Amino acid sequence: MKFSKKYFQSICFGIMTLSLLSIAIFSLVSFINTQENEADALYKEAFNRNYKIYSPLIKDSLSFAGEKVPMEIFHVRERYDRELLVNTYWQSNTILMIKRANRWFPVIEPILKEEGVPDDFKYLAMIESSFINQVSSARAAGFWQFIKPTAQLYKLEVNEFVDERNHVEKSTHAACRYLQHAYARFGSWTLVAASYNTGEGNINYHVRTQEISDYYQMHLPDETLRYVFRILAMKEIYEHPADYGLFLREQDMYEPLKVKTIEVDTAIPNLFAFAKTQGVSYQILKMYNPWLRARNLPNKSQKKYSIELPI
Repeated sequence: MKFSKKYFQSICFGIMTLSLLSIAIFSLVSFINTQENEADALYKEAFNRNYKIYSPLIKDSLSFAGEKVPMEIFHVRERYDRELLVNTYWQSNTILMIKRANRWFPVIEPILKEEGVPDDFKYLAMIESSFINQVSSARAAGFWQFIKPTAQLYKLEVNEFVDERNHVEKSTHAACRYLQHAYARFGSWTLVAASYNTGEGNINYHVRTQEISDYYQMHLPDETLRYVFRILAMKEIYEHPADYGLFLREQDMYEPLKVKTIEVDTAIPNLFAFAKTQGVSYQILKMYNPWLRARNLPNKSQKKYSIELPI
């Protein structure tokens, strides 16, 4: 079979065209990759220049409820460092706790003072609940996270209609009675705080078996070992937020609730209707009185309840 000269020229032209096209595509790909690499390099440079995370400074002198924290002990310093780092860089949660504290500390602080409990224990409520009336996996409830038997032991009403663990004032008074009882037993507010986490019986067991009454020197469950340091870290950040990169204006804070109180000593068969007669929604009634659990309040004993409403 014979091929014409024109046929061979066509084949050669096609090969040259494909070769040139391949070279062009390769050059274009190389150019794009070069541009991307340069862009990545610029991005990395900007990232490294502008984004920095620092380890917070640790103060050498700390105290809880007037009791010195032995920061010269290496493991004490490192445990505190852990909680300071966690709460400094969990910014959303920490800022929310500070905002809520502005609302609830004015309620809690006078009660602590009245009951003779150190002011630092307000931070215990902060780390226990973040000032949310929530129920834990252990069925503990309220700002102070009482389990039902302990709540009832300290005279809080807990049943299907009323749960005074969610009543801030009453539960704070109950917490103070617990704390005072524990202090009479241990003589150390730091051990009292630890006992709030693990129970008086457990702390007493460790005091007896380890023959030591210094929280910072005791071998305890990890959660209890962290507990006081969580309080210390939140106390430090709350009192000096700007030192940890947190800036909150006065208008950012949640204001204390302005309330009026009405007293009832009879049954309320329908809380929806009751809310309406008070000029508020059921949602507001529950928001201001989270201790009301059901849609009615039987009150067969004619107990006097104080119901708070917005002014």
